[in-house]
Amino acid sequence: MEERNNRRKRVGKVISNKMDKTVVVAVTTTYQDPEYKKYLKRTKTYKVHDENNECNVGDVVEIAETRPLSKDKYHRLNRIIERAK
Repeated sequence: MEERNNRRKRVGKVISNKMDKTVVVAVTTTYQDPEYKKYLKRTKTYKVHDENNECNVGDVVEIAETRPLSKDKYHRLNRIIERAK
């Protein structure tokens, strides 16, 4: 992949690969509640462009923001960190 500007990168887990050239990735972030100071988990799903259909369910992947590729696809697959067992 050619050099791109500094884009936001996220790490998540593939939860679906049923579409062609698209995977759904769940990214979990933790944050602290401002009032009660408890740590909470928030999970958000992103549709990610996977040009070669190389991801499988359970893979841990790194995704990067990009220009809109379709109606709700605006992330690209950067690399596969860990394959599902």
